[in-house]
Amino acid sequence: MTVALAFSRPASETITECRSCGSDRLDVFLDLGDMPLADRLVRTAELSAPEPRFPLSVAFCEDCTLVQITETVDPEILFAQDYPYYSSFSPALLAHSRANALDLVERRRLGPASLVVELASNDGYLLKNYVERDIGVLGIDPATGPAETARRAGVPTLNLFFTREIARRLAAEGRRADVVHANNVLAHVADTNGFVAGLRMILKDDGVAVIEAPYVLPLVEHVEFDTIYHEHLCYFSVTALDRLFRRHGLYLNELKHLAIHGGSLRLYVEPVERVGTSVSGQLARERALGMDGIAFYRDLSSRVGTLKRDLAALLYRLKAEGKSIAAYGAAAKGATLVNHVGIGRDLVDFVVDRNIHKQGRHMPGQAIPILAPEALVERRPDYVLLLAWNFADEIMAQQQAYRDLGGRFIIPVPEPRIV
Repeated sequence: MTVALAFSRPASETITECRSCGSDRLDVFLDLGDMPLADRLVRTAELSAPEPRFPLSVAFCEDCTLVQITETVDPEILFAQDYPYYSSFSPALLAHSRANALDLVERRRLGPASLVVELASNDGYLLKNYVERDIGVLGIDPATGPAETARRAGVPTLNLFFTREIARRLAAEGRRADVVHANNVLAHVADTNGFVAGLRMILKDDGVAVIEAPYVLPLVEHVEFDTIYHEHLCYFSVTALDRLFRRHGLYLNELKHLAIHGGSLRLYVEPVERVGTSVSGQLARERALGMDGIAFYRDLSSRVGTLKRDLAALLYRLKAEGKSIAAYGAAAKGATLVNHVGIGRDLVDFVVDRNIHKQGRHMPGQAIPILAPEALVERRPDYVLLLAWNFADEIMAQQQAYRDLGGRFIIPVPEPRIV
């Protein structure tokens, strides 16, 4: 299925070969149906217009083990047109990123002669920590609004997509990096091999790429199906990552497990091979779990179906009891959840979000209005469905006033529960 938008080329295409190794042995194990674009928040004037929808199916590569969706939506549609995500609206993410930067300043002995590059640098949320220490930085991001915000914050930013060609140009100009950050972007790139090849070009021979990506293991273990949407093309295991990097003369030498985004990995990738036990141990664990075979992923579809039924039943029961329900977090994962479960305005009255760029718009597919968080205290819904459950502790602490009024939260994943 291809949906035509206002572009001269197709808005999407279905892949038949693995995004990493090129194998045609792709085995689809989860089909979420036709879904709207998760970050295409709808303005009031657009509510009567049909929304573009694209297939959202997930497959396993039987040769390199990469988990990936089978539809590629034009990145200009996904990221360059009115992109509403700004990293700096999450205090937890800011603290997480600052700790990462300060650790690297110490470990790599970075100073004024160093260069730190971030791919998909958004609004400068991470690089500004280096700017404060007079360390040279360069951000690269295709989203115009966040890139402009970064420049205003004193973070030099190229407003474009990072490609192999851009990497070649930067390397020719002598702009090779001591540290390259790539947080939650590797999974977003259609040209996976071109991105990694470009990363190698701009990395100094003694440099390090520090990459964060959601880990496919907790996705499967905790039924985190809502982290699947069209921006996320790949869902990485350590096995698949190791094979991808080696193809381009890079080596995954160290990794850390992170709680953020429902379970992520921080990867330390270098042009020199010195694989540590954190990596070798995780590779062995994945083999023991069977993550290098399709059988590990087979039952995810039925478990998603169970969660879907249980959450819908809970919400309908609460409504039948006369309770009012709102939601927190107009995040991309929230769009997947409300659309796959079928949560519309008959169940949820409104969504709140701290991001001012999202307020006044509507959730894709369901047209639920997005308001400021103050609406929870002002309107006092009985329950709040926590769509941004990956920041549950932060959000519930921020909303203590709402909880003091008797409000309760519904956490949907890995199984619906009221807290």
